Formats: sequence, structure tokens, C-alpha cells
Amino acid sequence: MRNTLNFQPDTFQQEQNPNSEANKMVGSTLPRRALGRLLRELRKKSQKSQLSAGLAIDMSPPSINRLEAGQRVKISTPQFSALLDLYAASADQRAQVLALVEETKATKGDPKGGWWRAYSDVVGSHFDHYMGLEEVCNRFTAFQLTLLPGLLQTPEYRRSMIVTNDPDMSGVDIERRIELATRRQARIQEGDTFLVDVLLSESVLRHQIGGPAVMSDQLIHLTEVGQMSNVSIRVVPHSVGSYLGLIAQSFILLEFPPLRDRGLIEPPVIFIEEWEGALFLEEDKAIQRHRNAVADIRRVALDEDASRQLLVGFAKEYSA
Repeated sequence: MRNTLNFQPDTFQQEQNPNSEANKMVGSTLPRRALGRLLRELRKKSQKSQLSAGLAIDMSPPSINRLEAGQRVKISTPQFSALLDLYAASADQRAQVLALVEETKATKGDPKGGWWRAYSDVVGSHFDHYMGLEEVCNRFTAFQLTLLPGLLQTPEYRRSMIVTNDPDMSGVDIERRIELATRRQARIQEGDTFLVDVLLSESVLRHQIGGPAVMSDQLIHLTEVGQMSNVSIRVVPHSVGSYLGLIAQSFILLEFPPLRDRGLIEPPVIFIEEWEGALFLEEDKAIQRHRNAVADIRRVALDEDASRQLLVGFAKEYSA
């Protein structure tokens, strides 16, 4: 019987402790991403095209592309060996690839069973890939010019945005989207294994999403979450003038922990959400540009205490 590595989603089963370190590693997508990146590097070094790689193992070029992107494909261990032969991989490279294959089989490449897929009918097509990254990152850094990131939104704030975007959405689907956001926010409770660094333009505080009462509650929520040891919330006041964040626009930087037993660290990913879709940037130059932007935004942002005072001030103004 052929030894097949199946990257298709597994049936979701409730974990007794979904936030435990063991369960997080069991569902990690990181080995699959590391495997894809290593295969891509070997293919390019051998000067082979995705077409020639696909022909060598009876697989289409789009499937090779998905494999190298760390996405789910169905591929057997003998096919991996054939690729390594085509790429003239060294003994060390072969051992590293096959070790990652075994680790990917062990983790099944599907974080926590992909629980968010139950909501796939009420979210964008890019959301599955994003959630696979958000669920396994250990550092979440966001800069927002106009709206709060989903991890910090209250249900009423979220509800207002949903209705604004789609006034005809059914009440049931609205509640399911809110439920999804609430489940995502549970990660914040994981403590120092999940660091959240949020930088907000003052505009985020001034836009009255849902009206003054909703904004007052939302800003009080920010002050409470911001006191957690693993969360930092800082505001950039309008008075600072020009800074890189105004050019970079809103983005999220996701960073990842080392792979289990291998010491490899997956490259960061920049996520940029737009009305009609999303961008996932992994190129070194793009990552560095956004790191530079984060550094410049931090340079002009208020510290945490001053930001908290500003949030409280706005909250009082809205509740008056």
C-alpha cells in the first residue's frame, strides 16, 4: 500500500484543552510551510520549473505551486523522493525534507481541526489561509489607520461594521460572524505565548462606529485588554505629522515560533486586507519595509500609559 501524505482537512473534534501547548503543536501549519519553502529553494537551485517538477511526479504545476506555498495537497512519500532525485538533493537536504514530511504527517497540518471553517460561508475566500496563520503565530503586530483589528473588537462594534458592509445580511449570519470573532479573541488569554502589539491612529478612536455608546464601551474594553501582560496598545496622535504608517497604510505582521524538534523558524508574513480581497507578503524586502514602518510608528506613538489616558478620555466624552 502506498504511503500517502494527505494534506486534506481533518474532521473537527473538540479538544479537551484547545489552548494547551501540545494541542497547538499538533495542529500547527508551520511544518507544512517550512517543507514547501525548502522544496521551492531546492527546485530553484536545481534550475527546474514547476512544470518539469510536476511532470516528474505526475502532478500539475498548480499543485506544485500549492505545495511550495505550504498549502494542502495530496502527495505520497515516493513522490517526495522523486522530487529530491530531480533536484539532486544532498543527503542532508534529503534528510531535512523527509523529516519535515514526517512532522507534517504527525501534525496533520490543520490547526485545531480548522474550527473556523464552520464559518466559511460568511467570510471571504482568503480567510481560511489567514486563520491558519493567526492560529499558530506567537506574535501579532498590527497598525490600523481607521478600524480596530478583529482581535480587539467588541460584539457591538463588530455588529455595526457587518451591517454597514452588508445591510441585507440575515440576523443569523451576523451572529455567526460575531461568534467567530469572539472565538478568535480567546487566543489573547494564552498569555506570553501569544504577544499582541497594536498601534492605532487617533482616527480609529474618532470614528464613531455604532454611535457614541458603542464607542465608549469599545474604548473601555481596549483599556482593560491593554493591561494584560501580553498586550500592548499604543495610539499615534494626529499632532505628530508625517510618519511611515501613513504611507504603509493598515497591515498585520505575523511572526511564528520555532518548529518543534527542528529549530527552524518560519518567515514572518504581512497580511493586508482590502475590500475586494487580501495580500499575503513574505518577501524579505517587503517584511523589512514593514518592520521599518513599525519602528517609525512606535517612534511617534504615545506610550502605553498615555495611550490609556487618551482612550479613557475619549470614552468619557462619548458617554457624556
